[in-house]
Amino acid sequence: MKPVYIQESFEQDWVRMFQNIANLFFEETEMVKEEPEDGVSVTFHWSEEGGIIRGRAMLRDGGLEYTAAYEEESAHCGDPKAEKRQLKRVLSHVFLDVLEQSTGLIQPWGILTGMRPTKLYHKMRREGLTHEEISERLISDYRITPEKIELMKDIVARQLKMIPDLDQIGEEVSVYIGIPFCPTKCAYCTFPAYALPRRGTRVQSFLDGLHVEIEEIGAWLKERGIKVTSVYFGGGTPTSIEAHEMDALYETLYKSFPDIENVREITVEAGRPDTITPEKIDVLKKWNIDRISVNPQSYTDETLKAIGRFHTVQETIDKFHLSRDMGMNNINMDLIIGLPNEGTEEFAHSLAETEKLQPESLTVHTLSFKRASEMTRNRSKYTVADRDTVVDMMHMAQNWTARNGYVPYYLYRQKNILGNLENVGYSKPGEESIYNIVIMEEVQTIIGLGCGASSKFVNPETGRITQFHNPKDPSAYILSYSESIDKKIEMLDELFGGAVTAK
Repeated sequence: MKPVYIQESFEQDWVRMFQNIANLFFEETEMVKEEPEDGVSVTFHWSEEGGIIRGRAMLRDGGLEYTAAYEEESAHCGDPKAEKRQLKRVLSHVFLDVLEQSTGLIQPWGILTGMRPTKLYHKMRREGLTHEEISERLISDYRITPEKIELMKDIVARQLKMIPDLDQIGEEVSVYIGIPFCPTKCAYCTFPAYALPRRGTRVQSFLDGLHVEIEEIGAWLKERGIKVTSVYFGGGTPTSIEAHEMDALYETLYKSFPDIENVREITVEAGRPDTITPEKIDVLKKWNIDRISVNPQSYTDETLKAIGRFHTVQETIDKFHLSRDMGMNNINMDLIIGLPNEGTEEFAHSLAETEKLQPESLTVHTLSFKRASEMTRNRSKYTVADRDTVVDMMHMAQNWTARNGYVPYYLYRQKNILGNLENVGYSKPGEESIYNIVIMEEVQTIIGLGCGASSKFVNPETGRITQFHNPKDPSAYILSYSESIDKKIEMLDELFGGAVTAK
C-alpha cells in the first residue's frame, strides 16, 4: 500500500481522480491526510491569467523531488463545469508527469482512466477534425502515445465500416437480456452470476419474470414503431438453463419484439463450455441464432482450476467443434492475459491452440482486480504476471491477430487492470459484433432485461446518458421486476416522446 499525501484540500471527486492516476503506478494506494514518512507527497499550484490556465506540481518521494508544469488556453469562459473539467485535466497532466519521472513508468493511455477511449476519438471526428488534428489533441491534451492513437484510429475505421449509420443509430435501440446463472463463479468475476441451483423454484420464478419483461418491453417497442438493432443474451451464462427453457424464451422474444426477423444481430453467450449440449445448439438453430461465445480464457487446465472453472481445456475444444459442426457460423472466444501463474509461455500456448480453431472473433482481456471479486478479496492467494510480462503478452496478441487475419474493432479499459492496458475485441473482417460496438461507444439506448441488467438511456440529440439497474440477486428481481418494467417504460417515454415511425 503506497500512501499518497496531497497538501491542498480538494473535493472528493478530485481526490478520486488523483487516486485513479496514482493507481496506474502503484499496486495499491491510500490517500492520507498527513504527510507520510514512507510515501508520496504532492503539492499543486495553479492560476489563470491572460486566458491561459497554468498548473504546476512538485512530488517528493524518498528524499527526491520532481517538478512539472503544463498550461492550456482557457476555452470555457463562463461555464463553471467546463472550467472545472479543464482545470482537472491540467492538474492531471502535471500529476502524471511527476509520477512518470519518479517511477520511470510511461503510461501509454496518458491521463485517461475511463473505460472508453474510442468514444473520445468519435467525439472529435464528429466535430469535423481530421485524424492528424485528433492525434495532436490526444497527445497534447491527454498524453496518449502514438501507438494507442493508431489503435483507436483502426478501431473507429472498422466500426464505421461495420455500421455505416453509426452516427444515426440512436434512433434505434438494442436489448440486453441477463441470465444470472453459471455452473460456478469464476474467481475474477463480478457479474451477476450465481451457481445454478439444482433445482428449486428460483430459476423458474426468475424466468417467469423475464418472460413478462420481454413481453411488456416488446409491446412498448411495437406501439412506438422503434427498431431493434441487436439483442444480446448475457449473464452469467445464458446456456446454463435447460434447452426447453431457452426455447421458451426465444419464442417469447420472437412473438413480442417488432420485426424480429430483421434485427441485425442476436448473440447468445455460451461462454462456459460445460453448458453447451447438442439439444441447446438445436434450439439456437431453430431460432436462427448462430452467433455464440465459447470461452476458454486459458488453455492450461491448472489455470482453469485456480480460477474456479471446472471444465477442461479438452472440453472447450470439443464443444467448439460440436458447435461448428452443428452450424454455428460466428463463434467468439475469450482469452485473459495475466491469469494466476501464467506468463508468456502459457499465453503462447493459448494462442497456438486458438490458431487451430480459427474462431470468427477473439476478445483479449487483461486481468482486472475488480473490487468485489473473490480474487481481489484474497489477492495474496494469486500470483500474477508483472507489468513488463503483461505488456509482452499484449504485444503477442497484437502480432498473432494480425498474422491470422483479425482486425481490432472495439476496446475498453477497467480500473485496476494489469499494466494499465486494455481489453480488445478482434474479429475476422465483417464478423464484428454490432452489440459490442454500440454499447462501448454509447451511441444508442440499451434496454436491460433480466437479473443485473443495466439499461442505458442515451438521448439521440444530446448524448446525455441516464442509467437504470435491475436487481442483481434473483430473489430481489423476482419481487421487483414489475416495478422495474414500469420505471423503464417511464424513462423510455421521456426519451422518445411521441411514436416513432418505423423505417
